[in-house]
Amino acid sequence: MKVSLAPHDLWAARHGRALHLAAQGYFWVGGETIDTPGGRALRGQTYVEYWIPEDLRHPWPIVMIHGGGGQGLDYLGTADGREGWVHWFVRQGYAVYVLDRPCHGRSPFDPDLQGAMLPSPPTIFLERLFSRSSTFEDNWPQARLHNQWPGSGTFDDPAFQRFLSSGGPIPASMERHQLDAQRGGVELLDQIGPSILMTHSAGGPIGWLLLDARPALVKGIIAVEPMGPPFAEMPDGKLSWGITAARITYAPPIACGADFELVERPPVRPDTVACKIQKEPARQLPNFVNVPIVVVTAEASWMAADNHGIVDFLAQAGASVKHLRLEDRGIHGNGHAMMLESNSNEIAKVIADWIEEQQLS
Repeated sequence: MKVSLAPHDLWAARHGRALHLAAQGYFWVGGETIDTPGGRALRGQTYVEYWIPEDLRHPWPIVMIHGGGGQGLDYLGTADGREGWVHWFVRQGYAVYVLDRPCHGRSPFDPDLQGAMLPSPPTIFLERLFSRSSTFEDNWPQARLHNQWPGSGTFDDPAFQRFLSSGGPIPASMERHQLDAQRGGVELLDQIGPSILMTHSAGGPIGWLLLDARPALVKGIIAVEPMGPPFAEMPDGKLSWGITAARITYAPPIACGADFELVERPPVRPDTVACKIQKEPARQLPNFVNVPIVVVTAEASWMAADNHGIVDFLAQAGASVKHLRLEDRGIHGNGHAMMLESNSNEIAKVIADWIEEQQLS
């Protein structure tokens, strides 16, 4: 069913109470000045939008970092047009800062300044991964459980077209992109102070890089299906440093990612895969100590098969990390883009409960 966008219909479909904001606006961080034949220019900037509730009830803001070829509006609405996680958490009294990573959304992209982008994936590939995973017989085993997409998931589905309209290609160099996003995120944390980070998918490494660079300013990380498994190779690069493509701090230090000694850890659940961890004694992530981290995994996502690899790698390296599988909390049928799906508010509540359990609220 198509949602009406007429003002009186939107007014009638409002939540039980009005959304009262003390402030709402935007700015950019992380712009890098470079010289070009036409003069000085900015590249690599990150767009940030802030939502500050009138009833501000929590000490730390939530910084939301989107995944893949999406943009910050992945958190600003669902595929069927309902309010997104930004609104949900603001209604709970959290200040929220939502980012468009460099080259995505409202963070400008110019190939002469930012570098090349990979080709956009075919829409059938996106249907397979995000919107109708259960209809492909050769998909990953958990795909058969996917039932929370708010529509048919085909190309003609209005919810899928809304999702498709917001997406785009990804930068060709994962390492360069992560460094650009880290630069902007560090500047943001320096401006707003201690924060809780919420990342999704390809935004996951940005959270790890920000924690590494500003451990005193990261109060906790909610990693929603972070990119993995460790040392994964993808079209735009490799997680050469285990959980990131860009350099991250280990103790004892290591010269380059290729110098890790690795072993495989067998899976402990059906329909999951073996993942790489370090050979003992494992190098530690000193800036991750005592910062609570939760990895949130959906039941029917392709990451249900390997997200445990990130958890195992972080735990071995000294991080305080827990794995929250939604099916273990009675939440079933979600895919990778869980914040866009029919039960998105139910998932937000589980995340908020974790924040409270960690005494971060």
